[in-house]
Amino acid sequence: MAVKRTPFIAGNWKMNLDHLQSIAFVQKLAWSLADAKHDFADAEVAVFPPFTDLRSVQTLVSADSLPIAYGAQDVSAHDSGAYTGEISGAFLAALDCRYVIIGHSERRTLHGESDADINAKVLAAHRHGLIPVLCVGETAEDLEAHGPSAVPVAQLRAALEGVDGSKGLVVAYEPVWAIGSGQAATPDQAEQVAAALRGVLTEVFDDEIAQATRVLYGGSVKAANIASFLREPNVDGALVGGASLDIAEFSSIARFKKHVGA
Repeated sequence: MAVKRTPFIAGNWKMNLDHLQSIAFVQKLAWSLADAKHDFADAEVAVFPPFTDLRSVQTLVSADSLPIAYGAQDVSAHDSGAYTGEISGAFLAALDCRYVIIGHSERRTLHGESDADINAKVLAAHRHGLIPVLCVGETAEDLEAHGPSAVPVAQLRAALEGVDGSKGLVVAYEPVWAIGSGQAATPDQAEQVAAALRGVLTEVFDDEIAQATRVLYGGSVKAANIASFLREPNVDGALVGGASLDIAEFSSIARFKKHVGA
């Protein structure tokens, strides 16, 4: 029996917007979606602000009962202790975060995070009731050397070592060669990799968990191309970077069904 997966549109703000700007942004985003009569059953919408914004976003979402979800951009593998600059999953849970991005390509490349580091963070997220948005993806060199899906599949297997799939997971395929380049993968490319990743989930967990897990595409996502990705059977949403900082564009991406007639 086919499982209905609610599309997930996630906005990764990266290191942009301070706590005051985040309040204004989330208010305007909520108003924009409400004015357009967005049905959150058609697409869940989440934002991933910098750590310093999370308390402000929590207060706003709670006070105004906004239907927008939110999460953090990273989490420590450690729960507490002498780890200067690290953010515990316990702190994120106390801020009512639902999600946390783990293994983003910028963490892998700029901070040297290994598959083992990312696996430890997935386990830490689950210890605190957070749902990891687990990022995997290949560079242009990886693609040429190994072909599509080989590197993302290997990254996913390593990240899921010892993980309990029943605790919740979102997988985000982000080809590094497409991020910020303006050159998105084709829908066929995204579908091929998403299907391979879902196959890994079936092998590591079981078919029920694999069919319930949302697989996102990330990399130069825009309102003009989102519907073509969401038409693919194994692509369940998008991890949006630069376009998530433009309220009109991001809300248009979230409303892909109506504005493109998908």
